[in-house]
This record gives sequence, C-alpha cells and structure tokens, in this order.
Amino acid sequence: MNDLHKALGDIGSIRRQVARSTQFRGYGPATLLATCLFAISAAGAQALWVPDPDHHVNGYLIIWVTTAILSAALTGTQMYTRSRRIHSGISNEMMQMAVEQFLPSVGAGLLLTFVLLRSVPGAVWMLPGLWQVIFSLGIFSSCRFLPRLVVAAGVWYLLTGLVCLGLAGSSALSPWAMGIPFGMGQLFVAGVLLFAAREACDAA
Repeated sequence: MNDLHKALGDIGSIRRQVARSTQFRGYGPATLLATCLFAISAAGAQALWVPDPDHHVNGYLIIWVTTAILSAALTGTQMYTRSRRIHSGISNEMMQMAVEQFLPSVGAGLLLTFVLLRSVPGAVWMLPGLWQVIFSLGIFSSCRFLPRLVVAAGVWYLLTGLVCLGLAGSSALSPWAMGIPFGMGQLFVAGVLLFAAREACDAA
C-alpha cells in the first residue's frame, strides 16, 4: 500500500511539473472579447444611469461589481470546458495553477473595496485606479504560463491605474476611467490569445 501511495504521489508530482512547463490555453479569445464588450456596456450603463457617481456610489459599485462577477463567471466556465478539451489529462493541474496565480489579486481587490467603503468612504474615488493596479499584478503573476505578449496588458493596466489615481476626485469615477482601460486591455489580450492559438495550430 505504501508503494502504491508513493507511486501515486510521484505521478502527481510529474503531472504538476508538466503543467508548470506547459502554456495555459484555457482562456479563450472569444471569452476575453466578451469581457471587453461587458466593460464598454457597463461604462455606457453608468453614463446613462449613474451620471453623478460621487453621490451615488452604491449605483456605481453595483454596475461594476456585477460586470466583474459576470466576466469572472464567463471566464471561469470557459476556462473549465476549454481546459478539459485542450489539456485533457493535466487539466486539473492547469486550472489549479491558473486560479492560484490570479486568486490573491481578486481577494485583495475585494478586501480593499470593503475597507475603503467601510472606513474611508472619502477615498472611494481611488477604487478604479486601485482595481486596475491590482488586476495588473494578477496578470504579471500569470504571465509565466501565458503568451509572452500578455505582459504588455499588465503594463497597460498598471499605467491606466496610475493615471486614474492621478486624476483624483470625481474624474476618477468617470465611466470611461473603467470602460476604456478594461475594454482596450481585454481586447488586446483576446488578440494575443487568438494569435497564439493560430501559431499553435500552424505548428501542429
């Protein structure tokens, strides 16, 4: 029995090692394009329904948190089905690795939002910039098993986040302070993934 457990442990270690050296292809270009459209739509919805976010912070948060949840749900669903199809035998290890790389950023963003709303409501204008900076850190963490050009998206989100923080005040809560960075950023990542997928098909 001990030999069996040791053999299973060795197989698990080999699978994890293979997963670490394999490019993750669970993120689909179409899904990333959809999240781009979600961001643009959310910006339009905010411009229409929450024209004064300084005095309607709850409405602002409802729009963008809902958009984030929808994007995460769509990405997670396709990541599961796509990984099962493409990575087959090591799909569980690949998905676990992807989640472990990005989850700390998601948790930090949620906790930071809660703390600002509860303890420093006057600093809520900082949220769009901070969300983008935190999102960039998640991308940087994930870059090692994604196409190399994805690092440019991390740089994009970092720079746009810093610009939003530099705007200060009500301008930072403009619908396009979120719509443009996330719309353009997700569109760029979708393009990178599409190019990488075509290269993989050509190589095969």
